Amino acid sequence: MNANTDAVIDVIRGRHGKSGFIPLHAPVFLGNEKKYLNECIDSTFVSSVGKYVDRFEEMVAEFTGARKAVAVVNGTNGLHLALRLVGVEVGDEVITQALTFVATTNAIHYAHAHPVFVDVDRDTMGMSPESLEEFLAAQCIRQDGFVKNKTTGRKVSAVMPMHTFGHPARITEIVGICKEWGIPVVEDAAESLGSYDNGQHTGTFGEVAVFSFNGNKTITTGGGGMIVTNNEELGNTAKHLSTTAKVPSSWEFFHDDIGYNYRLPNLNAALGCAQMEKLPEILKNKKETAEYYRQNLSELKGLEFFSPRQGVAVNNWLNAVVLESKNERDRFLKITNEAGIQTRPIWVLQNKLPMNSAAQADNLENSLWLEDRVVNIPSSVVL
Repeated sequence: MNANTDAVIDVIRGRHGKSGFIPLHAPVFLGNEKKYLNECIDSTFVSSVGKYVDRFEEMVAEFTGARKAVAVVNGTNGLHLALRLVGVEVGDEVITQALTFVATTNAIHYAHAHPVFVDVDRDTMGMSPESLEEFLAAQCIRQDGFVKNKTTGRKVSAVMPMHTFGHPARITEIVGICKEWGIPVVEDAAESLGSYDNGQHTGTFGEVAVFSFNGNKTITTGGGGMIVTNNEELGNTAKHLSTTAKVPSSWEFFHDDIGYNYRLPNLNAALGCAQMEKLPEILKNKKETAEYYRQNLSELKGLEFFSPRQGVAVNNWLNAVVLESKNERDRFLKITNEAGIQTRPIWVLQNKLPMNSAAQADNLENSLWLEDRVVNIPSSVVL
């Protein structure tokens, strides 16, 4: 395996053209970022009010095809608010996947709800519709107008799949199952700006979805997130609650609900507008990088480049390889990082973390298999 790892290192350096340290994913600023930031500073509107916040929302809504977009301070807060929007209450349950970033389950805990974990598909790394359907059929009943978990006695208030590394989960099937059961779907689309399932952008299938613009995402606002929905009433509620539920007034401070100080600052949105202008260019470059990896790694033994399933278009946010075993994965991580090439394993499964250790879960067979084998490789935009 060492010889193949050396070959992977050569492939990565060949694409990124660097002899020194190569990060996993670095932001790139190719356009009007400095210009818009200066304009924002000169205007003095650097907090949550300003033209760039509104424009950024319009740009994301137009790009994704969503009817409404609401900019928030980060993706995790967006997920928290999204769960409240669809009716998740204290003590309820949210079905999600164990193979995900911790923000997914943190948002569930912020809502004082309980995560329940079902398995993923190996070819998407996202929630398995089959596992979801089996869990609902075996563990849940319809009672008094809602879905009840027979084991815990709790109400199941939402299902939250995640589009892992930008690869769309089988979201159409997931939404179809949830419609039969009357359970709303919140898409954790944090990593999937620029990804499509049969021509429809991720985040526009469920009731509400959230994108992230952290510094390591496809585009960045430094921090930041975006709630999107095709339900304009939900979108208006999201904007109201994210601005401390303040009733509009020229002078009076009257708040009609428990709101949140989640509104994205204009300063960050200025970055976002400039980044959105370059998004098609960024996605094109990242597609070329993924194709370069696919061609140059396909004949190496002991690892497989993770490719999208048919019918989807992927943003190629973070490229991944699948090793033959956990031992080979660990050896690969050690050699590449010691060579100055940042690679990282996929996340530890959420049900293994202390705050989720009591959560109900199915056998998670595919999740466990992927946890032992998946490694991300450098995926920055190549200048």
